[in-house]
Amino acid sequence: MHKKLTILALISAALICSLSCAAAADEAAAPVSEDNAPHSAAPAPDPKDMEKLAGPVIESIEVKGNEEIAGDHILSIVTSKVGEHVDEEKLRKDADAIFELGFFNSADYKVTDEGDGVKVTFVVVENPKVGEIKFVGNTVYSDEKLMEVVFTQPGMIFNRTFFRNDLQRIKEKYQSDGYVMANVKDVRINGDVITVEIIEPKISDIIIQGNRITKKHIIERYLKIKSGELFNANKLRLTLNRLQGLGYFSDVNVNFEPGENQDEVIVILTVEEGRTGKLGFNVSYGTESGFGGGMSYENYNISGRGLKLSVGFELGDREEYWLTLEQPYMSGKVMSWRVGAYRRAWDDVYYYQNDKQYLEYDRDKYGAFLGFGKKFRDESKYNWYLLLDWHKTKNDNIRERDGFIEDFPKPVDRAEELLRIREEELAEGNYYSATLSFRRFNIDEYAAYTHGDIESLNFQFGKANVNDVDYSYMKYWLEAKLYFPVGNFLKGFFETNLLDGYGDKPVIFATRLVAGASTGDVPYDEMYTLGGDNTLRGYDDDYYRGRKMVLGNFELRIPMQKMFSLVLFYDVGRAWDSGKWRKGEEVVYGDSDWGSAPGIGVRLNTPIGNLRLDYAHGDESRFHFGFGELF
Repeated sequence: MHKKLTILALISAALICSLSCAAAADEAAAPVSEDNAPHSAAPAPDPKDMEKLAGPVIESIEVKGNEEIAGDHILSIVTSKVGEHVDEEKLRKDADAIFELGFFNSADYKVTDEGDGVKVTFVVVENPKVGEIKFVGNTVYSDEKLMEVVFTQPGMIFNRTFFRNDLQRIKEKYQSDGYVMANVKDVRINGDVITVEIIEPKISDIIIQGNRITKKHIIERYLKIKSGELFNANKLRLTLNRLQGLGYFSDVNVNFEPGENQDEVIVILTVEEGRTGKLGFNVSYGTESGFGGGMSYENYNISGRGLKLSVGFELGDREEYWLTLEQPYMSGKVMSWRVGAYRRAWDDVYYYQNDKQYLEYDRDKYGAFLGFGKKFRDESKYNWYLLLDWHKTKNDNIRERDGFIEDFPKPVDRAEELLRIREEELAEGNYYSATLSFRRFNIDEYAAYTHGDIESLNFQFGKANVNDVDYSYMKYWLEAKLYFPVGNFLKGFFETNLLDGYGDKPVIFATRLVAGASTGDVPYDEMYTLGGDNTLRGYDDDYYRGRKMVLGNFELRIPMQKMFSLVLFYDVGRAWDSGKWRKGEEVVYGDSDWGSAPGIGVRLNTPIGNLRLDYAHGDESRFHFGFGELF
């Protein structure tokens, strides 16, 4: 009984204590009132204690271990600052940033006491200096050429970031020249020597498939890529363009397969043969020839051997009939050739003298020709071509135009004598000629537009018998064509995007210059002539005639859309002869003044070809229509 009382007393005492403590706590938490004495608030934390919790203050920052790289350059990327509290995460990122500069093999930091704070020291180990850079596997470019695009040079501290960019520039150099599969296989660093191993993939095999008619060796003629050569995307693109342009195939595709070795690739060309025979009909109108029309048949791939057949006729005042068979491909081993026959029957052909149409006659001409030539070497820009021609011409129905005698400079008997001379020269005759041409073809085949130049030097030896009179002569002329993209050059003078061209075709300045002369007795029908839609626009056909000739065509070709181009042009030239006629009489052919014609034209790219429409102002304003560019 006594023990039970004692336990109860203890429990009661504990309860009383518990209630007393709770009351005291409530009283301490009670707000201050006017009736009660103010209670003390909890004391604010000591700032010094807070600083101790935040970490010590950085008193100074320095770099150790750098010998070549300036400390200021290293510290410029450090985000931790003097006066800030130490932040271990921030210091770690600063050390990583220093390492990413690329100059160091390692970068770390340490914190030591200094005064009331600490000192932060970034410790770096510099990369060694570059002693030599070697290239292995490169055949396209020499070591010297590759070093020209590399920023890292011997004597410099090796920098990983810089050298990574150097490798990218090497790859871009290969790609810019078409070697898109070339790559850096490995980089080895042994002491101060850096060895760069390059892979230049080769074509191990070219597989041609899909050709059912065209012979394989005919297709291979036009391939710019060859087995055993390095793969080049520019050459492949040119190959595809050439195959598409032959007219043999409706589609050409390319695929790749890996070769047996890592540096080999197999090229698979798949062709889909199309219809190579085309039947054409046309209706035409000319300011001189009037209305006409005709029909033609062309086949670009006779018997699958790349032979081109063309046969057709046109009717009207300018009748023509033709038949040609040719093998157009030319190399150092394969000879190009062309053979054919033709007939032209033209009514109302004009004879000009001193800017006047004095005579009018009809011409009937028929003949045959054979031409052949080769390149001097397979990949040479130079070739030769020999053209043999025979034709017979009969000029009849010769008639005086009204006013010939009256308008001709006096005396009148001189006009009558000149008329007689012309009638003799316009008689029936047989003509034989051999023309030897040396050509330089310097066109950039890899460009999507015509860019470059073409020159030809021509010699023609001819004989003729006209009205039982023998003629023997030599003609020689030089022709040059230039195609130059001028968009970037002219931007400095004209603030317009018109000169940018369209797509991958820039604005082109194109010019053709021709100069010719002759010796001996040149018959009337074999003299140089200028005038018409193929030489001097804005003038009648054969407006100028003579034994000497100069011609200049200048065009600014501006692509506006994919199928439409604008052309601004200026033609200038003349053909003349101020010498003596073969019997001693003085003779002057054509006008002594120069002919010139500014104009504007449009080009339309249509399914039937590139149509040309020009408007020129020469001796009078006139339109000229044709196919393709003038030159």
